[in-house]
Amino acid sequence: MKIVKDIQLGDPSSNKQNFIDLNLKVLCCRYWILDLWDCHDMVFPYWRLYWNRNTGGELIHRDNIFEMDPNCLYIIPPFTSFSSRFTKNHVYSNGIHVNGKHVTSTINEDHYVDSSLIHLFIHFNLGVPFDNVYPGILKIELTDYLKDRLDYLTSRLKIENTDFKLTFNLKLQAFIKEALTNIGPELWKAINIDERVLKVIRYIEININKKLSNPELAAITNMAPNSFARLFKIEMNITLHSFIQNRKIAKACVLFEHTNKTIEEVSFVLGFSDRFHFSRVFKSVIGLSPASYKEEKYI
Repeated sequence: MKIVKDIQLGDPSSNKQNFIDLNLKVLCCRYWILDLWDCHDMVFPYWRLYWNRNTGGELIHRDNIFEMDPNCLYIIPPFTSFSSRFTKNHVYSNGIHVNGKHVTSTINEDHYVDSSLIHLFIHFNLGVPFDNVYPGILKIELTDYLKDRLDYLTSRLKIENTDFKLTFNLKLQAFIKEALTNIGPELWKAINIDERVLKVIRYIEININKKLSNPELAAITNMAPNSFARLFKIEMNITLHSFIQNRKIAKACVLFEHTNKTIEEVSFVLGFSDRFHFSRVFKSVIGLSPASYKEEKYI
């Protein structure tokens, strides 16, 4: 047998292909019955996908109110400020108030359709640079494929809620990716940003635990600090300083939700001078103190 060594990766074509590296990470996927869903002025560093089996749910972004249609998915990009409510039991005008329970195989959903909100929520990240897109609430009509996947996911979530098999994970990721393909191209400006900016963004992600300065980052691109700062703002629609703060706080939220680290430990890991500086930055980005964020439930 002769082994061919000259063809890269066994591809016989001379036509070079460039693919986009999408780093999808699912943070949670749950199917709940909500009696109360009064959540105001929430901002989170990850994507959220919502679907309600029945009517009565509303999402509010700026002056726009979205009456949630069971025939649609709703996708909210990271760092979008929004509110939610279940109109049949709308009690609070501020704060975050959630009351509900998991849908299990022993629960008949039909018994709750008129009194509660039957709600699927998925939190996920896509990786750099796709977690830094324009804020908003995206409404996507369900296709037959998405409906079929929803039936599968919700039926499995009634049975298993902790350790998911490979088939479920693959179908969940396929569902998220299929939903994302229905988003208009204007949202994905990040894939065409300047290569110098992308290089710095990757550096920031790798060194998120360090104190990063504009001159240090500009030097990576062989640009003057002021020139690079202007380029970054044009390409990313956010200042370099704010971007770094957002990424640090995004990492902090992941650590709070998936580790037992204290606020002091997280602030140290992310390169803040002390807990108080970290808390000020966290509240300026998220709108809540780190202690409040750790205590609340967000769905």
